[in-house]
Amino acid sequence: MTHCDTSHPAEKNLLGGLKQIAVLGMPNTGKSTFFNRFTGAQANIGNWPGITVDLMAAKVNLGEEIVQVVDLPGIYDLRGFSEDEAVVRKFLESTPINLIIIILNSTQIDRQISLAIQAKKLQVATVLLLNMADEAPTFGVGINYEKLAENLGMQVVPISAKYGEGCDKAYQVITEVLQQQNKPVIVGKVEDVLPSEEEITSEMERLLQDAVSINKEIPENLTTRLDNILLHPVFGLPIFFGAMFLIFQFIYALGIPLQDLLAQGLAWFKDNAVEPLFTFTPWIGKFWHDFLVDGIYEGIGTVAAFIPVIFLFFICMGIVEDSGYLSRSAFLVDAFMERLGLDGRSFVMSLMGFGCNVPAIMGLRVMRSPALRMLSMLVIPFSLCSARLNVFIFMTTALFTPKQAPIVLFSLYLFSFAAAILTAALFKGMFPNTEPMILELPPYRFPTIKQMITRAWNEATHFLFWSRRFIIFGVVIIWLFNNLPTNVPPASEQTISGMISQFTQPILAPLGINPQLAVALIFGFIAKEIVLGGLAIIYSTQNEAGLAQVIAQQIDWVQAYSFMLFTLLYVPCLSTVAVIQSESKSTKFTVMSVAWSLGFAWVASFIFYQGARFLGF
Repeated sequence: MTHCDTSHPAEKNLLGGLKQIAVLGMPNTGKSTFFNRFTGAQANIGNWPGITVDLMAAKVNLGEEIVQVVDLPGIYDLRGFSEDEAVVRKFLESTPINLIIIILNSTQIDRQISLAIQAKKLQVATVLLLNMADEAPTFGVGINYEKLAENLGMQVVPISAKYGEGCDKAYQVITEVLQQQNKPVIVGKVEDVLPSEEEITSEMERLLQDAVSINKEIPENLTTRLDNILLHPVFGLPIFFGAMFLIFQFIYALGIPLQDLLAQGLAWFKDNAVEPLFTFTPWIGKFWHDFLVDGIYEGIGTVAAFIPVIFLFFICMGIVEDSGYLSRSAFLVDAFMERLGLDGRSFVMSLMGFGCNVPAIMGLRVMRSPALRMLSMLVIPFSLCSARLNVFIFMTTALFTPKQAPIVLFSLYLFSFAAAILTAALFKGMFPNTEPMILELPPYRFPTIKQMITRAWNEATHFLFWSRRFIIFGVVIIWLFNNLPTNVPPASEQTISGMISQFTQPILAPLGINPQLAVALIFGFIAKEIVLGGLAIIYSTQNEAGLAQVIAQQIDWVQAYSFMLFTLLYVPCLSTVAVIQSESKSTKFTVMSVAWSLGFAWVASFIFYQGARFLGF
């Protein structure tokens, strides 16, 4: 592969004249895992339905030519009504395709083979990869691959995308079939070439009878034994939240020392590498020295110091997702979520929002009901994303003891769930939903060490490098606002930031949020990553002590918790607002979402702060 590219696949094919491969499959078949292994790209990987929502494209060398491989959204049926299914149909109807790779779950072949039967009717060269073939015998599934290939009229290869078993054979078959396809095919209207439901059912029965044997009495295995415990109607959810709490304890126990080491390293680099540079540039005045060192370096360095914690967080969340446990959490809460006008998928997407709200909202495309998508869009921004996590880890470390900090952080996660529940309960009447939830529960499988490390590394670097434009922009603006005009004391009431903070005090003072915190919150609307970098700049202009020590001297734990509560609930970042506008296609809805989160944040923080002060804290 030369590079990963998310440009429109049809446009790239027409401009570059490349042969094009479409990767098609149902959700939770390991389709994106194979795509990553095949191309070297890094699409999102998760052992639960609906994670692939974009047309991911990458170039790869096959034989003597470069081809483009497109990872299509996971779908259940080419006739389906969800937005993802519509995206796949549109792609097939408008894009020249040389080869279709279908990836199905071997353990669920009796329910998934219908998609291969539909694809066969498209008259495009097709290769069928049966993933998780190593697990099929455990679930009583036996497959005669030769007979299956003969009946379908396409090459069939058993693989394990997770471990790479059979993948070399798959690459060889794909290359051979592709070399025979010199002329791409545009399918035309998909529904016109598909057989009826009766024909598909009849062909499925004949094919399964001839080539597949399924033992209905599956012996007890690890998945069934674990499900007896983890899906228990009474203890299932407490176990899930207990597991999440232990994850936070682990992150603090290991992540905070690593964070301290990185922070010390950055401070050493500043003292021994950055500062000495200015001894050779005496023509640079104090203003520009402070701008570069106290502004840009300190702001970005403060955020970068949290990379170890973010890395550990995504390793843990990757295990929860890729193991199959996340799908089961959706199953556990589906009945409760239904009372709120949502379903288990909304819960899953909210959990995905712990990483970033943006892809979680985009993931709502798997839902057919517009009302369900809109209500879920109101709920997901309350998920505690990784950018907020940085702020909360810093504040809890600065204001609370090591034993208290994980409990405080866990309480904020509980607050995020409570905010989502309250929002859904209040707005479900505006967005009634009648769509049933379809959710496959995959077998438990522990992700490989390589998968965990790669995923965590990609998420951590994505957080740092994708957000750098916001961080740099934010910290530069905040530093300038703290130091302009130049003829007044930095960060004083006479500076631009001082005037802004004084203007906001009648609104934020009742929440215990002082002028310095207010400035960081205002710029945090651009991106929550700016909040922490902004605090580093704001307080470093007033005191040379460490940022944590300065904040601990200026505010107490009640103010800190109120500030964190407001940060959790108030207006999501600009990127989230933009994707809400894009996905909802409604300015009115977007404005309502922003107004609700801002109002809710103020009321919740006001009640907490004033209540705590009333009780004498």
